Amino acid sequence: MRDPVRAAVLVPAAGLGLRLGGGLPKALRELGDVPMLVHALRSLLAAPCVGAAVVAAPPDGVADVRALIARELGPDTPVTVVAGGATRQESVRRALDALTGLHAACPVVLVHDAARPFVPVEVVEAVVAAVEAGAEAVVPVLPVVDTVKEVAADRVVRTVDRASLRAVQTPQGFRRDVLAAAHAASPEGDVTDDAGMVERVGGAVTVVPGSEEAFKVTRPFDLLLAEALLNRRRAAAGPSGSAGSVPPASSGSSGSSASSVSSPSSSGADRA
Repeated sequence: MRDPVRAAVLVPAAGLGLRLGGGLPKALRELGDVPMLVHALRSLLAAPCVGAAVVAAPPDGVADVRALIARELGPDTPVTVVAGGATRQESVRRALDALTGLHAACPVVLVHDAARPFVPVEVVEAVVAAVEAGAEAVVPVLPVVDTVKEVAADRVVRTVDRASLRAVQTPQGFRRDVLAAAHAASPEGDVTDDAGMVERVGGAVTVVPGSEEAFKVTRPFDLLLAEALLNRRRAAAGPSGSAGSVPPASSGSSGSSASSVSSPSSSGADRA
């Protein structure tokens, strides 16, 4: 295990992912015969700044996920698996509690969606660097490229000015004490991401550039895109490339994501 641990990542992976279909927890859906969770962990741990990870798995699948990680990433991989909760928020909180017992002095905590299997190392490093430089919370973002309209009862209410909108990705990064305080102050299920909790308690959220390749696999079409990206990476890796050895790619400039924040700029580390 890397010591000292500069940053640790929490991966909530207990959700069912009903929109994706298939009857499996979304994080355990396979891409190229390897579960998305494994791809995500491999991408995160490829970043030199990340020294440990805690996965919140389905409560009835903790042993299976532990065995999966040991088999795919090796028994000495610095990944701890704990039972997740009924909601993403509860799963993150349980993973954070487990991290406290493992690496009490770790100053930077990342939270990452297991359904973003191919986040580039550069994005992970940029998020951690921004927290280490003094930011309370950091999110990677992309410009919103589509026209955005507010709709009610099948009628357009207004067209939103997208110039100040950014689509938010993960990993989101936090000072450990800031994330813990935000969770302690947030009612269960009240917000959709951890940065939103920090905003609610008056904390400042900084943005850094995200990547097209850090898109979230939510629907069946996203799975097709992820498979195409994996095949491209394997081809680039050559004959020696495999599901277990495909290198992380460089960052892109725009793409799909989960939510939006307002921001004056999409480059550099900016305040959201």
